[in-house]
Amino acid sequence: MTEQQLPSWADPSVSPTDLDAQGVSRRGLLRRAGLFGAAFALGSAAVPAAAATAPATSDRRPGGDDPRLAYLVGDHHIHSVYSHDAKYTFSQLAAAGAKYGLDWMVFTEHSNFGHAKYGAALEHEEIRQARAENPRQLIFQGLEWYIPAAEHCTVFTAPGAHEVDLLTRFESAYDGKLLGYDKGGAADADTARNEAHAVKAIKWLAEQRRTGYVDDVLVLANHPLRLGIDSPHEMRGWRDAAPEIMIGMEGAPGAQGAAIPGWRGATSIRGEYENKPSAQSWPGYPADAFVTYGGFDWATATVGGLWDSMLAEGRLFSVTTNSDAHRIVFDTWKNGDWPAGQNFDTTGKLPDPVNTTTPQPGSDFWPGQFSRTHVGVTRYGYRAVMAGLRAGRVWLDHGHLLDGLDVRLKRDCDLGRGITLGGRLRVRKGEKLTLDITVTTASRPNPQGILPELAHVDVIRGAVRGPVADRDSWRAPDTKVVQTKDVSGRKGTYTLRIPLTAGDESFYVRLRGSDGNRHGAGYLGASVDPHGPIPHEPGNGDPWADTWFYSNPVFVDVAGV
Repeated sequence: MTEQQLPSWADPSVSPTDLDAQGVSRRGLLRRAGLFGAAFALGSAAVPAAAATAPATSDRRPGGDDPRLAYLVGDHHIHSVYSHDAKYTFSQLAAAGAKYGLDWMVFTEHSNFGHAKYGAALEHEEIRQARAENPRQLIFQGLEWYIPAAEHCTVFTAPGAHEVDLLTRFESAYDGKLLGYDKGGAADADTARNEAHAVKAIKWLAEQRRTGYVDDVLVLANHPLRLGIDSPHEMRGWRDAAPEIMIGMEGAPGAQGAAIPGWRGATSIRGEYENKPSAQSWPGYPADAFVTYGGFDWATATVGGLWDSMLAEGRLFSVTTNSDAHRIVFDTWKNGDWPAGQNFDTTGKLPDPVNTTTPQPGSDFWPGQFSRTHVGVTRYGYRAVMAGLRAGRVWLDHGHLLDGLDVRLKRDCDLGRGITLGGRLRVRKGEKLTLDITVTTASRPNPQGILPELAHVDVIRGAVRGPVADRDSWRAPDTKVVQTKDVSGRKGTYTLRIPLTAGDESFYVRLRGSDGNRHGAGYLGASVDPHGPIPHEPGNGDPWADTWFYSNPVFVDVAGV
């Protein structure tokens, strides 16, 4: 599918009070971020996707400069009746995504023999129809891949003639559950074979993109520390197999409603991170890694932890968030009954749900209701979203904490816009830099009826030391919070200007902030992270009362290092 000019609802001349039936202004959502500019005015003549993803080394100007961006909001992990353990129709989920302001959605059904044989093709017909009826909503088809020797990944492609064929071929040839390649523990005889098969799978996807069989394909690790079976060396191996394909991980899992007090039980944890180390878990993870911190995976939430240890190699590895929608909290629907003689393996689809009028068990929110991934794009379209994800122009929030975030880093001697999230800035030792953080605060109550208020913004800085000798390392000892800005009470759009100096080493900076309701010393101590996210008590994790935003990093390459 060719890229499109920005649709009519993104026209900055439209009044911000022009709301849809649910009171959500998608026009206003983008415009409030203050990100419209020349690139969108040019429409199809805007910066080409290839240029948008090019490394800084291709830029003739040492400082680098990025295009103006708008951020599209999405969710890359959604399940429908085409998954064996979910219950909603495709149309129910697509309508919910539209209601809560999503611009793009990825449907990621679980691998299953019935799905590979029947369900993927049936779902594809529904997706094609929805795309034709509403071209302004970007609907991707994907798969939740059972990684050999590990847990799950989102795999999704750009729309095209071969998208469903690629997904089903991949599912049959490389899915760990379908092949029986699921074991990856230290004592399992086939662990090395299974881990190698996962790497082979990612390389195969890269080859399909290289040869043009599909226009694009991306992979992201889902809920990496839920079971602790995604080891650091595996994650590095997936990344290194094809860094343009395996681009990152869920920084915060779905199932954020799992620990709403009184709902699922006294042992429930946000994200359904309710597990203990097992024989399949990588033994180097502490027991504390199996819970969430402010709703975020321990690998992301720990300043100086696993995510930072990967960034400290000087290589981008993005974080995202999503709903992982299976069963929505407080809803009244249940799975319908099977006709006689049918099951998932023979149909590839569950019966449509029925409304009971009685609340049913659930842990998840609707797509866009609580968790949002924001992707910076230079034009509107499927490949533009994928290019933005690949380039790392990503920030994420919970509870609709912010309306907008724009991050720019430049040398003080430069006049341009500078570089943004996921980018690289080349400097000389001793040069003075400025990090501009433009925040647009929440302007209306979120779906829970709360008007979120940002309390602080943390600037996190880490040294870049290159590839690690121990590929199972999960520590970045030179990463810490270097500044915390109290922004309590500030409203509207404002810019924080953070002065930085290039030292002897290359480095990166990333951002984080919260509503200030729950924080304490970070996992590696107050000297590293004085006001970090903390675990909630089991069964007492109201997600709306503990919301955070995170951004991807910006890298600074010091000349001569």
